[in-house]
Amino acid sequence: MSEPRDTSGPGKALPEKVRSDFSLVHMLPNMMTIAAICAGLTAIRSGVSGHYGSAVLFILAAGVLDGLDGRLARLLRSDSKMGAELDSLADFLNFGVAPALVVYFWALQDLSRIGWISVLVFAVCCVVRLARFNVAAKTEKSEVRPGYFVGVPAPAGAMLVLLPMYLSFASRGAILVPDLVICFYMGLVGLLMISRIPTWSLKRVRISRENVKYFLVGFAFFGAAILSYAWITLVVLCLVYAGTIAWSLLNWKRADRAGPR
Repeated sequence: MSEPRDTSGPGKALPEKVRSDFSLVHMLPNMMTIAAICAGLTAIRSGVSGHYGSAVLFILAAGVLDGLDGRLARLLRSDSKMGAELDSLADFLNFGVAPALVVYFWALQDLSRIGWISVLVFAVCCVVRLARFNVAAKTEKSEVRPGYFVGVPAPAGAMLVLLPMYLSFASRGAILVPDLVICFYMGLVGLLMISRIPTWSLKRVRISRENVKYFLVGFAFFGAAILSYAWITLVVLCLVYAGTIAWSLLNWKRADRAGPR
């Protein structure tokens, strides 16, 4: 069978059609991002239905997927502009919209105006924080030294803003934070996200070979605590993270006073 020829001139072969197929493995990061979006939307649905415990768990699941999809993309070398935009949109839904709405449905509907204002403040602060992060990532400029974020990251903000719910679930309703305090607290967490406070990043943490075994034992203990005492463990995590914010701020101020050597 003869080779196909171009009709524009004698003896010129037609160029082969370039295929743009994607391996299913390379689609996994985007699939995980879509799964995170589904988890965030399901959290909102659970909050509307009054299943608040399930709503919190779906938000936490979205956070886990968010932490894995980017690392998987870098591991598979399947980073793309579409994946980056999709991830940013998913972050706004899962960490800016879903947690605020779940808290609103849980406690703030009686304070319809003030409660809704606090939801809007938190959501707007989250989207501003994500926009600032995206701009910094594209310009490759960092305002703080390596190992720190500028302000509280969106996933951490979502974890913190749900703290009143953790307290209530852990105490079986014995500890109920007043509604006005929840509104103030939600706005405070939102402001922390857009602040210039340096917050500690886990991305730069390194474990020495001698301490790996202790780290694995600690991780096993943490996993057992989450499975056995989920709400109490989440309360402790929030308090520990708040402590790291204070510690990072103190260290940063101390470094500024010391100045360059």
